[in-house]
Amino acid sequence: MALHEWLLLASICALGAMTPGVSLAVITRHTLHGGANAGAVAGVTHALGIGLWALATVTGLALLLHRYPQLDLLLSLAGAVFLLWMAAKSWQAGRAGTPVPQPQPRALHSAARDGFMIAFLNPKVALFFLALFSQFLHRDMGNLARGQMVLTSMVIDGGWYVLVALMLGRSRLLPWLREHHHWVERATAVLLLVIAVSVMIRALSLTWG
Repeated sequence: MALHEWLLLASICALGAMTPGVSLAVITRHTLHGGANAGAVAGVTHALGIGLWALATVTGLALLLHRYPQLDLLLSLAGAVFLLWMAAKSWQAGRAGTPVPQPQPRALHSAARDGFMIAFLNPKVALFFLALFSQFLHRDMGNLARGQMVLTSMVIDGGWYVLVALMLGRSRLLPWLREHHHWVERATAVLLLVIAVSVMIRALSLTWG
């Protein structure tokens, strides 16, 4: 890719990653419970999920979401169910006492799972890359340039969330968040619930509409 094209692509990917949303809430939650390492692991696996959608887009697989809306519906509903499960966990955690840091293997496993699934079960990521990459992809583009696009999206996404986890986990804000964790957990639960319900309503309205 030409330098100016890559800079434009990287800038848009950075803006997409930095936009507050459910992914940031998940990274924050795992940093709260497992420390900076758990938050960083969630950020890395989130980037892997993003990378799979980016790879699917450059290889043309994301077009299946347009050709077969049932796939979009299936992924959306699966993602909504996962968000509801996480919302229930957050609400339950908000009713408990001050969180004690989890054993590291358990914390890292949970962080890796949630970080990946939040990205992988979100078909909007595919539509984002379809809209974004269509501005740069062309018929004669080689595999090296396509790989550059995928790696750019992964590195920027993972780099941002790892940075957030490290800054949050090693700052004075983390003890305050742990002290007031019940509000953090409940706010996270409400956010996840609202997003899950909106996803289900959108998916079902498109099906029945």
